[in-house]
Amino acid sequence: MRILLLFLDGVGIGKPLPDVNPFFRAHLPHLRSLMEGEVPSTRCKRLTTTRATLVPVNATLGIPGLPQSGTGQTAIFTGVNASRMIGRHFGPHPTTTLRPVIEEKNIFRQLKERGKSVCFVNAFPKQFFDYLEAGNRRLSVTTLSCRYAGVPLLRLDSLRQNRAVSADITRERWPERGDPPIPTIEPEEAGRHCWSLARNHDFTLFEYWLTDHAGHSKDMDSSVEVLERLDGFLGGLLEAFEPEGSLIVLISDHGNIEDLSTKSHTRNQVPCIVLGQRRHEFASRIKNLSHITPTILRFLDGSWETTS
Repeated sequence: MRILLLFLDGVGIGKPLPDVNPFFRAHLPHLRSLMEGEVPSTRCKRLTTTRATLVPVNATLGIPGLPQSGTGQTAIFTGVNASRMIGRHFGPHPTTTLRPVIEEKNIFRQLKERGKSVCFVNAFPKQFFDYLEAGNRRLSVTTLSCRYAGVPLLRLDSLRQNRAVSADITRERWPERGDPPIPTIEPEEAGRHCWSLARNHDFTLFEYWLTDHAGHSKDMDSSVEVLERLDGFLGGLLEAFEPEGSLIVLISDHGNIEDLSTKSHTRNQVPCIVLGQRRHEFASRIKNLSHITPTILRFLDGSWETTS
């Protein structure tokens, strides 16, 4: 069993309103093909098709207020309800209190301790490594998890050799980050690269944060472009995907881009879309964000083989 986790920042299940929800403006042929013409929305929160299972996931974790990335991502990548632990939502980075939890329980560490191979496929620019070398500690949950677990953070050289994936998918933004220009690629090609990496590891993570940035901008054109880019990536990924013995799991930490009437996060449920072998069993276990890591551990341990 191998699992590819696609983490999308700031994607909730919104109302089917084209004026505020870019999912109903964007051209998303690959997502709609998976979901038999639908996209996640309040009229389609739960769906099973021939290739995909969609379930709604609670992102509020039983705490008042707007969900935030620091606590939401800690819940996703450790299995600990971080919002309940500190009594509030917090972001964008995890609090000092949460760092020991991330160090001990992050999914990369837990899988490596089980002898599993792991990979974080995102490539990071020189600017990011300069930030680290300057002693800055304000890191996202994903990068902090990698640092604690000894998982390499990939650089431009890996991206040039197609052994990493750009966070913007097409590689357009690298010159903005202090790196030399690199040839851009189509989203579909990036998706194929992602699977070529994932097929060689037990667990692989790809993080796409442009969705959250677009949501905060309240800009419909930008949000549509970000979703269409993601859809192209999904198309290339599905073209290469080998469902036998594999799962692709898509999850988010909180709502945002699905409601451009506000630039803040939302309390909406987030979609969990699962593709591949035993997708129904996997999806049935995901009720809130803290269920992602335990379910991945269970499946990669082989415990899923005993389920009906």
